[in-house]
Amino acid sequence: MLEFRRWGEKMKNELFEMMPVPKAYMKLALPVMMSSVLMLVYNMVDMYFIAKTGNTSLVAGVSLCAPVFTFMVAIGDIFGLGGSSLISRLFGQGRQEDGKRLSVFAFLGSALFGVVIAVILAVGKDGMLGLLGAAEDTWEFASQYYMWIALGAPFIIFSLVPTNLLRTEGFATGAMIGSVTGSIVNMILDPIFIFTLKMGAGGAAAATVIGNICADIFYIWFITHKSKALSLDPRGFYIEKRELKQILGIGIPSSITNIMQSIGMMLLNRYLLPYGSDKIAAMGIVSKVVMIVVMIMVAFSFGGQPLYGYLYGAGNKKRMKETIRFAYTLVCGLGLVLSLVLIVLAPHMIAIFMNDPEMIAVGTPMLRAVLTGMFFIGIVMVTTCIFQSTGKASGAFLLSAGRQGYIYAAVLITASALFGYTGVIWAQPAADILAAGLALLLYRIMLAGELSE
Repeated sequence: MLEFRRWGEKMKNELFEMMPVPKAYMKLALPVMMSSVLMLVYNMVDMYFIAKTGNTSLVAGVSLCAPVFTFMVAIGDIFGLGGSSLISRLFGQGRQEDGKRLSVFAFLGSALFGVVIAVILAVGKDGMLGLLGAAEDTWEFASQYYMWIALGAPFIIFSLVPTNLLRTEGFATGAMIGSVTGSIVNMILDPIFIFTLKMGAGGAAAATVIGNICADIFYIWFITHKSKALSLDPRGFYIEKRELKQILGIGIPSSITNIMQSIGMMLLNRYLLPYGSDKIAAMGIVSKVVMIVVMIMVAFSFGGQPLYGYLYGAGNKKRMKETIRFAYTLVCGLGLVLSLVLIVLAPHMIAIFMNDPEMIAVGTPMLRAVLTGMFFIGIVMVTTCIFQSTGKASGAFLLSAGRQGYIYAAVLITASALFGYTGVIWAQPAADILAAGLALLLYRIMLAGELSE
């Protein structure tokens, strides 16, 4: 217990309360950003090798399965973001023992739930592929990719939890190393499985699963050998009803972001389907390019989450407001600059994946349209992260379910009916603008007054 108190006091003095806000924020966020950049490189390489098969149907089949992977990320967020939100606030209150106890629930709960998800996805494969929009020309490739990802669910879901919880203890670099390890293994195996072993779409998914297994092995070693505030040991574990409610109250709204992203991707693919599978393939490539901006913005948004939670738990309003101002400026500024660069380079970015004149002609206006919403996405991301960290579950839910959920669905249906294919392409940035307005309104209602007291 004395060791925990010393650790808590050291953390309080050195990083969470004494260090200048920009330096403290970047110290937490930069390792997350580096991890995200490598994951970004992995995603780009993954799509690069898939596209290099030259098979549009294969590319489209893999793209159709993207919502399944996103759904698993959403499940991981229930335990990872929900757990880290409560644990960081407990650490801010000096309750290290309670934080350690609840970390057991987050780690083991995610692994067990992942097994359940794997069984459900495997049993319901044909129904899910139909729901995802797999057609005669894409079914075989989608099926190959789907089964590997489904069987890897426990490893994929578990890997999302340490990346969040380790940062509550200040181990942002450890979280980064785990992600880096998985991504490097994935990138090495991609060409071997896809081309050398001729596994095609299934090879890309198998490489992803093995990469996550390697990351999990590192995380387990790190937690058992390096961490003093987190645990995988179930002995003596218990969780109170109110604690479970707090974790799920933040975790489920957090997961809604990715669940809505899955639903949004499925809706988009459905609305693109009448215009041809080449449009779905092009959007699959566009989504990978857009990820360059989104993943960097996510890293800098959520990299500061332990700081928000700690400061809110400690009641340090002045430093909390300074941190929020810094986060908005940083994330929105990055979104604006990066999106402008990629708008200029749009044709070249599409050509990197598939240097086909028709694909470039289709993908370039798609990419430019989606990129126009990045500044507004920054507002939504930072506000959502603040709500999650401070336990504002209703605000986090409304934003998480909005941008690619009820707001996007309403805009997509309306824009498609009014403007056809052009409306489908521009629905996302329009939804981003509306979601940003909602974020600012909710912040003013739910938190601005509390922080000004």
